[in-house]
Amino acid sequence: MNEKGYFAHETAVVDDGCEIGKGTRIWHFSHIMPGARLGENCNLGQNVLVSDDVILGNNVKVQNNVSIYTGVICEDDVFLGPSMVFTNIVNPRSAVVRKGSYVKTLVGKGASIGANATIICGNTLGEFCFIGAGAVVTKDVPPYALVVGNPAKQVGWMSEYGHRLHFDNQNLAVCPESGEKYKLKNGAVSKL
Repeated sequence: MNEKGYFAHETAVVDDGCEIGKGTRIWHFSHIMPGARLGENCNLGQNVLVSDDVILGNNVKVQNNVSIYTGVICEDDVFLGPSMVFTNIVNPRSAVVRKGSYVKTLVGKGASIGANATIICGNTLGEFCFIGAGAVVTKDVPPYALVVGNPAKQVGWMSEYGHRLHFDNQNLAVCPESGEKYKLKNGAVSKL
């Protein structure tokens, strides 16, 4: 850890004007741009880009080869799988400058995004949702939802510990790891 309370590998580029919380670790060939805000105890793998005005909460885990572009906000405890992709322009063209047209994407607390998934900008990924590997998210994802495929479709629900929830005839489910109970009501899941 350096005098500022975070670790950056000697090959990482950390620009002036960014904020990095204590205990955060930034690994090989990563680049943190001015205006980026990283919370405490984050871990950024190899070859990660965090663009200006990106916000990462506390304990965000970013695996290798992820670019987090302007407009993305990740709340606490988010997991970004290897080589997953964010976008921030709906209609990009090389010859048309659209820097003022970035579209925001919100990734809710505890959400997990699998390897090679693509998140189309302008969508909200709800708390503790689970995006399967290779999924292409083109619309909002509800809290606790499990989505897979291209385009991503909901196929179930997940616990906060990352286990598939199986609801009984009273619309109750129990996480097999934590023992926490969940209720399905009106197409939405909540923890009891």
